[in-house]
Amino acid sequence: MATIEECRTALEKLSDNMRNAEGDVRAATELDRSVSCRITDLDVTFVGRMADGRIHVHDTVRGAPPDKAQIRLAMAGDDLVALVDGDLNFARAWASGRVKLEASLPDLFRLRKLL
Repeated sequence: MATIEECRTALEKLSDNMRNAEGDVRAATELDRSVSCRITDLDVTFVGRMADGRIHVHDTVRGAPPDKAQIRLAMAGDDLVALVDGDLNFARAWASGRVKLEASLPDLFRLRKLL
């Protein structure tokens, strides 16, 4: 099972990947939205903001976040690490329910370019 630190590192790597993206993928990362990533098996949520082509994690809270973020992810820690490392396909993980993504319909259409 991935640790909280390994999950934080994976989110930082994802943020770096987003920052270095080009073309349509880069455009999809330029949203300015509140974001949360709930790690279900650790019962923690990383809370922050997607802005300037990066994910800025501001806090880590136990359980569910106090406020509902505009973009919400939920998954096991091992799945987060595997996604970022390229060992797990996001679309398949989302379709199977291993990864949950909630956002407004316009945001979902923009975010699909990241997949």
